[in-house]
Amino acid sequence: MRIKEFITTIPVNKVSLRQILAFEKTPLNLLLAAVIVIFLGLFAIGVGTYLVHGHHAYNVTREHPWGLLIAVYIFFVVSSTGLCIVGSLGDVFGFKDYIEISKRAIFGSIVTIVAGFAVIAFEIGHPVTMIIYNILTPGFTSAIWWMGTLYGLYLTFMIIEFVFLLRHDMKMAKIFGLTGLLVGLAAHSNLGGVFGFLNARTISNGVFYPTYFILTAFITGIFLAFIMYGFRYKLKFSENSTKMLTNLAKIQGLLISILIFFVTWKMLTDIYGGMPNRADVAQHILLSGTFWAEVILAMVIPLIIILKSSGKNVVGMFWASMSGMVGIFFMRYNLVHDTQLKPLQMLKTSEYQLVPSWVEYFPSSAEIMISLGGLGLCLLLYYIGTKVFDLD
Repeated sequence: MRIKEFITTIPVNKVSLRQILAFEKTPLNLLLAAVIVIFLGLFAIGVGTYLVHGHHAYNVTREHPWGLLIAVYIFFVVSSTGLCIVGSLGDVFGFKDYIEISKRAIFGSIVTIVAGFAVIAFEIGHPVTMIIYNILTPGFTSAIWWMGTLYGLYLTFMIIEFVFLLRHDMKMAKIFGLTGLLVGLAAHSNLGGVFGFLNARTISNGVFYPTYFILTAFITGIFLAFIMYGFRYKLKFSENSTKMLTNLAKIQGLLISILIFFVTWKMLTDIYGGMPNRADVAQHILLSGTFWAEVILAMVIPLIIILKSSGKNVVGMFWASMSGMVGIFFMRYNLVHDTQLKPLQMLKTSEYQLVPSWVEYFPSSAEIMISLGGLGLCLLLYYIGTKVFDLD
């Protein structure tokens, strides 16, 4: 079958712009529509500011070169990998209770990684040049080169898997789904390796982050599954959906418990022994409000709701997932910022050198606008997808 003929066999709903705009005018839907329009407008302003001023539009410095856009990019790609894992439970691993979420989760994984690419494109500086030289002069020893290459392959496999899911060709969907999952996990653990390879930053150096990223991706994917189904059914879940979400809640309880275990021992090993540039940074992190926002919103609240109802309170889990995604954002922001808290010292010092202080950073308006624009783009693409494709 030729490619053109194959494309024509993909089931797509023909919708006009009027049909896309013809949504139910409830207060919540109107609010979401307004949020999308405002966020996309802010995205345009932020991009325009960046194109005029370059990286001077951002509050990043030599001491703090990674800023909000890196954190938001990680937020989106972690979400994508998590949704890929959730979607693979049904069509790849054959768990029948999860087949109904496969298409919606895989489409969500495509949308979120596209939003992540849209944000990071204005952090890289020359994204077109990057693509060209990524192919012409590959850096096989660079973790960031592997990250970009693997995520590009991952997106390709996710799109192909989604097409076969739409065509109900489960055999081919399983093949490309498994391939995409393996490539996605490799890309995501490699993203953790970008932090783990930082020998000069002892707070992040080591094997913790490559495994931590996979764990938190799965947790993020389950949070998003509850949110997507909450909006899909307006919190009036069907019997099959309730059963599936209850099972996901139980898995989530286990994953969050493991995450709490991981983070506790990470902090203990960082503080123990008083190692310079690690123990002092860990203590500073423990005293920060954003760290406790991450812990309370993404771990404590969801786990309490799961344990209290044994995972059966799916409506409560919807709200806990909303809280969890806010906590996940703080988790990504903390990851990027905390790595750069302690300024790097020169090997040679003199009596005239000031005692180093903590590196301060707060995102600029351009960074905030581009980040919010990425969220607006994600919501818009997902909404259009619900109109164009049959995701149920």
